[in-house]
Amino acid sequence: MCGIIAYTGARPAGPILLDGLRHLEYRGYDSSGIALALEGPELYVERVTGKIAGLVRRVEGRLPEATAGVGHTRWATHGEPSERNAHPLTDPERRVAIVHNGIVENHEELRASLGDGACFSSDTDTEVLAHLVARELAQGADALEAVRLALGRTSGAFSLVAMPRDEPGRLIAARVGHAGGVVVGHGEGEHLLASDLGALLPHTRRVAFLEPGELADVRPEGVRYVDAGGAELTKAVEEQSVGAVALVKGRHRHFLAKELHEQPDAVLDVLRGRYLSDPPRVELAGIPFDEEGARALRRVVLVGMGTSLLACSVGRHYIERFARLPAEVDNASEFRYRRPVLDPQTLVISVSQSGETADTLAAMEEARAAGCPQITVCNTPGAQATRVADGTVYLRAGPEISVASTKCLTTSIAALHAIALHLGRLTGQLEPELEAQQVRAALHLPAAVGEALELEAQVAGIAERYARYQNFLFLGRGLSYPMAMEGALKLKELSYIHAEGYPAGEMKHGPIALVDESVPTVAIALRDEVFEKMRSNIEQLRARRGPVIAIVSAGDRSLDGHVEECIELPAVDPLLSPVVSVVPMQLLAYHIALERGADVDQPRNLAKTVTVE
Repeated sequence: MCGIIAYTGARPAGPILLDGLRHLEYRGYDSSGIALALEGPELYVERVTGKIAGLVRRVEGRLPEATAGVGHTRWATHGEPSERNAHPLTDPERRVAIVHNGIVENHEELRASLGDGACFSSDTDTEVLAHLVARELAQGADALEAVRLALGRTSGAFSLVAMPRDEPGRLIAARVGHAGGVVVGHGEGEHLLASDLGALLPHTRRVAFLEPGELADVRPEGVRYVDAGGAELTKAVEEQSVGAVALVKGRHRHFLAKELHEQPDAVLDVLRGRYLSDPPRVELAGIPFDEEGARALRRVVLVGMGTSLLACSVGRHYIERFARLPAEVDNASEFRYRRPVLDPQTLVISVSQSGETADTLAAMEEARAAGCPQITVCNTPGAQATRVADGTVYLRAGPEISVASTKCLTTSIAALHAIALHLGRLTGQLEPELEAQQVRAALHLPAAVGEALELEAQVAGIAERYARYQNFLFLGRGLSYPMAMEGALKLKELSYIHAEGYPAGEMKHGPIALVDESVPTVAIALRDEVFEKMRSNIEQLRARRGPVIAIVSAGDRSLDGHVEECIELPAVDPLLSPVVSVVPMQLLAYHIALERGADVDQPRNLAKTVTVE
């Protein structure tokens, strides 16, 4: 969730950058820094660990005169929080300064390709970008072309701003994939760049948003936009309101749409500082026991409500797979009424976006009375759940205003994945090779979620065709079953259509009686160990004239002609598929609700946080 700010114009850049970083500090405060473009030409770079106040103290009274610069506040992903890993980062010759938000997935291969002569001064993936851009500059490439060529060698989802030393006043911004947005602020004789709209509004209301695959060549006199191939783009400059609600909602029509599209960044933020790449491992602060305590555990109980309960159902798979501990899932509202068998060897994991859900808190109190160690997964710092639990894993998803939860589901699943991997290492049950493989796979999630969001136009078309149906089934097996439940829940709460989610193997035990041409089924049919069984279920639906919307794995064309609609997911590790497979179902529910004229942000009869039983 790193924060980026940049300025070029006629005013002193340093104070503008520092003020922008204060607006962005909520995005990260492991370290911070600024770089200024000086005449000469040369680069002034100052970096500190910790919060922005430390950077302000460091540069106070020492800021050189400069009218262009970049700033950054960091939440660590690659490399521990330290001054050497703080941004801005440069190449050894200081040809370019880079600030970056996101993940360069192939940074290790790129480091190796640069050869033994490349001298790296940090542990970050970002520094690879500085080396690549600097090499293109050294070979005579223009700054825009140097960044474009460098990005052509990368994979991942991120944004960056590059400031070339030899052209003071010039900035190059780029966005790769859906994680890490860039907003361009248009002024009179000056322009700004930021990762958040709020950091620009003190200076201008006229902005443009970079889309994935777009670059901006920014100078005081104007901005030139190009695509990844170098072709010129014409981008609309929008006038933004400074009203609080408009500021939060940005350019999206609804909070739900905004939060849907924030998921790549939200997933990235829950991984930051926890999924480490060198060596690949998971590190979680705040887990309330060491190896001895973990090995004393005999089982795990996960509790939650609604969407959080379905995240728990995925988490159960992870706990048993990675930590080899028996795990069960309980609806928090039922937990205490069956007099659960609990003891100090039972770990209770609660999931609550708000941390204030009454039934979840009651379940946590029951667990505390029994002496159970507790971990809570929560999005709200200081919430009651975080005070009851022994340890907290925060989602870092930012405010979720829409009643229907989206980004808090995907981040909850990622957080439970991290907890399971961490427990597996503590208990000695997780093979190091599997942990490394899962870490690498998780670091690809922000990009995969972004690619899933690119399916929106297709899904909107499906929604238009199916919006007038009154009943839906959702089917899945294994890890896809909780997501089938979530798909049905989203459709119910947003569009008021009756929808049921079932394990596909249960279909013949009753639900198939509902199937005819008036009841569509959304079938999650990914290429995993249960694919052939799901295919059989689909054939049974088709035999009864039931329309089928299939969600399939990347490149799988085997169901073409056997289903009415086929939504092809981006490639993702099968164990992490729930984080991606849920996205088209969220989009489907949203667009069907729009077609039916429903209030998508505040569905009838619902509230965001249920604080009473």
